[in-house]
Amino acid sequence: MQQDYAKKFKEFCRTEGVDLFGVADISGIKKEILIKGSLLEKLNRAVCLGVVLSRPILEEIENQPTRLYFHHYRTVNTFLDQAALRLARLIQGAGFVAIPIPASQIVDWQKQTAHLSHKKMGLLSGLGWIGRNNLLVNEKFGSQFRLVTVLTDMNIKAGRPLKKDCGKCFDCVAVCPASAIKNDPKDFDHQKCFSLLKDFQKQHIVEQYICGVCVKACQMKPRLTEPKRCKPAG
Repeated sequence: MQQDYAKKFKEFCRTEGVDLFGVADISGIKKEILIKGSLLEKLNRAVCLGVVLSRPILEEIENQPTRLYFHHYRTVNTFLDQAALRLARLIQGAGFVAIPIPASQIVDWQKQTAHLSHKKMGLLSGLGWIGRNNLLVNEKFGSQFRLVTVLTDMNIKAGRPLKKDCGKCFDCVAVCPASAIKNDPKDFDHQKCFSLLKDFQKQHIVEQYICGVCVKACQMKPRLTEPKRCKPAG
């Protein structure tokens, strides 16, 4: 019965304009979620939603974020928050608990932490893998999307992390203005990245810690296929 609800929720998100839908099992990572009280004990699933960013807006980015990208970034976050709220209301209407987590809200500015990592939820739900750019990379959209999460006690079937990586793609390494992205994803330099984000804000380029350069670079390339050969006439 609950799996029927899962299909219903997925279809609902599609009609809302959501591009990615996944479900993560969070029963083993609750210590990483910053929600107080005993409510979290009952919530074992995270529904992860994603919306693709505008390619033309990303194309305007060169070696720093643009005002247009900054506005688009905030608008997409608002769209995701609204979609998460609507999904949460739908889940509650089915008799279950649902908590929509903001798409972009910092809880601890010193540690740069939020209520949870949407990236981690996307990883656990099978929506992608962690790339060299330290972002979630999707097979279809690269890193050109934003995420939001709804926590619930509904026992929806959860996805699994993908056994994939960036392979031979090093596009983000070459363009990173902070030189924070390395060949090995484990060597990503968080301090260099954050230092440049703070610099962008001090220069009043944008009013939030965002960049977008590696997001622009991370797009999945179409696979080349053998052209079909025409059969000889006659």
